[in-house]
Amino acid sequence: MILTKAQYDEIAQCLVSVPPTRQSLRKLKQRFPSQSQATLLSIFSQEYQKHIKRTHAKHHTSEAIESYYQRYLNGVGKNGAAPVLLELANEVDYAPSLMARIILERFLQEHEETPPSKSVINSMLRDPSQIPDGVLANQVYQCVVNDCCYGPLVDCIKHAIGHEHEVLLRDLLLEKNLSFLDEDQLRAKGYDKTPDFILQVPVAVEGHIIHWIESKASFGDECSHHAYLHDQFWSYWNSMGSNRRIGKPRMEEQLKI
Repeated sequence: MILTKAQYDEIAQCLVSVPPTRQSLRKLKQRFPSQSQATLLSIFSQEYQKHIKRTHAKHHTSEAIESYYQRYLNGVGKNGAAPVLLELANEVDYAPSLMARIILERFLQEHEETPPSKSVINSMLRDPSQIPDGVLANQVYQCVVNDCCYGPLVDCIKHAIGHEHEVLLRDLLLEKNLSFLDEDQLRAKGYDKTPDFILQVPVAVEGHIIHWIESKASFGDECSHHAYLHDQFWSYWNSMGSNRRIGKPRMEEQLKI
């Protein structure tokens, strides 16, 4: 299904005033019943990530970090079982998993002899039972499982979806009896950056000769197209010719190569 630019803009505008919660996604589905849940979730996630990038710096000033930490301490001091961190993240409009990271780093700086490494922080976010404070461990866990755009749980889901789409694409190529080389085969041949599949015999699709296919299990908005062009597609084009990007529904005005 191809989404028009006008339809996309309407959904994106609706997301401006919608908090990043699962309840908001249900309301979004009710507002746009003709769009699939997967498409709305992907657009929702991308628009929210743009917002977080724009506002990231203000949450990481020393003043903001200390304010959040003191509010966390005051909150759990009154009721350690209440979702203090999750409510704080929602109140200041910041991703719960990222808020959990801020508070966890601040806590470890105060209680450990040496500053915590990034790998230690990531490990504790993936498995909060490693956090030496039980109350904080529970608070971090609540943030991770209730964050639908950031965090280790979301990363695992994205990785699984990406792998699933690559498997589906491989099956489709085999079904169509198209000869191809996958990433592992290409790397064995000495390629550095590679698309998911190179067609050994190019095919024509919608008037374009297609040499390779890149699977992206995400919505293809203009911002992501520009980023993928810069980071991946132009190098593929220069070495392998024209392409096809496979992903979730694209906007009508997507850039086609």
